[in-house]
Amino acid sequence: MLIGTSGWQYADWRDVLYPVGLPQRRWLRHYGDVFATVENNNAFYRLPARETFEQWRDNTPPGFVMAVKASRYLTHMKRLNDPAEPVARLMNAAAGLGAKLGPVLLQLPPTLQAAPDRLAACLRRFPGGVRVAVEPRHPSWWTDETRRILEHHDAALCWTDRLGRAQTPLWRTTGWLYLRFHEGPAEPWPDYDDATLQTWVDELGAADDAYVYFNNDPGGAAVRNAMRFAALAGRPVPQSRH
Repeated sequence: MLIGTSGWQYADWRDVLYPVGLPQRRWLRHYGDVFATVENNNAFYRLPARETFEQWRDNTPPGFVMAVKASRYLTHMKRLNDPAEPVARLMNAAAGLGAKLGPVLLQLPPTLQAAPDRLAACLRRFPGGVRVAVEPRHPSWWTDETRRILEHHDAALCWTDRLGRAQTPLWRTTGWLYLRFHEGPAEPWPDYDDATLQTWVDELGAADDAYVYFNNDPGGAAVRNAMRFAALAGRPVPQSRH
């Protein structure tokens, strides 16, 4: 089980994860000394060049894993239509990570109603061996057909939590799991409490092949909650070194 955060470039993580005075160019290296994985959401807003992915590869320790959130050009602008070119461009750039490339996350816009044929056509465009997690956000997707498509393509349904409640069915559509925490129900906002985290630890069970990311970044909540989740799950607990 790999546990980390969604992104690492947050100014308010100074003195939470990053020592005061540490230059931002060294944040990822420091992050990689604490956590074994990160979900890169930079690529959603603007797809970096392959050389940038290569720099991220070189600035993280051996065994580090970087999940990549697919470009919004594919998911929000094209809305999964005509996926061949955007998927090829994404994978050509992300291949700069080499063996450190983790799953690709397709987060669909909340206004995108179920389009199973589009999803299937998009998933077919990913190279063999690349893991893909799909995060639909419109309730029309919760059908047997959607589940069959994910299973057929060995894609994971991305489980999500908001305010302590699952936002998706807890389908296991492939042999690995992908879980995102968006907003906790505890104080101070947007923290998660132990009871909520323990519920998810129990749901994951003994799953070793799982990716868990905390997206509740304000105030460093994601950092604290990821460390606590690891402790509750009986995994090696990341330690901030500053």
